[in-house]
Amino acid sequence: MFTGLVESTARVRRVEPGGDGVRLEVQTSLAADLAHGDSIAVNGVCLTAVEPDGDSFRADVMAETLRRSSLGPLGEGDEVNVELALRAGDRLGGHMVQGHVDGTGEVESVTEEGFARVVRVRCGPEILRYVVEKGSIAVDGVSLTVASVDEGGFTVSLIPETLERTTFGQATAGRVVNLEVDVLAKYVEKLVNRA
Repeated sequence: MFTGLVESTARVRRVEPGGDGVRLEVQTSLAADLAHGDSIAVNGVCLTAVEPDGDSFRADVMAETLRRSSLGPLGEGDEVNVELALRAGDRLGGHMVQGHVDGTGEVESVTEEGFARVVRVRCGPEILRYVVEKGSIAVDGVSLTVASVDEGGFTVSLIPETLERTTFGQATAGRVVNLEVDVLAKYVEKLVNRA
């Protein structure tokens, strides 16, 4: 479980294809806090850390994850958002994020608005049915508030702290992003449909 409050950005050091997946090596100072088998979110995808060595960790990414997320195209040197798993007693400043990506979207536009930056993300109806104005959504692992939503996508407005701390500082049109909707919306839908 995560909060969507990205702790830092990190660099992909190596991508090793193998079988039906890849092994990522990610360089980050957060690796010093990881033990073998710990969960860590990489661009919002919950991965299991193996071989943490103080300044990096490795993680196996299976075919299912590569199909559903934007991790597949990652290459050496790419920057990613990382967050350690939530511990009992930690503050929950974002929202409950599982790291189970529901799908991807594409940055359609980026517009400056005073000190903020408005990002519009285009995505399909399978995601949008759970997106509500002023609700929460995780985009590349970042807990964000939906500013507006329509039949083709949604917008989020990013403060300078988010732009500085995450990869959104370099976001441009065409970038594919991981999307995780609020899990409560999916539970509500299932319960209502059972009635």
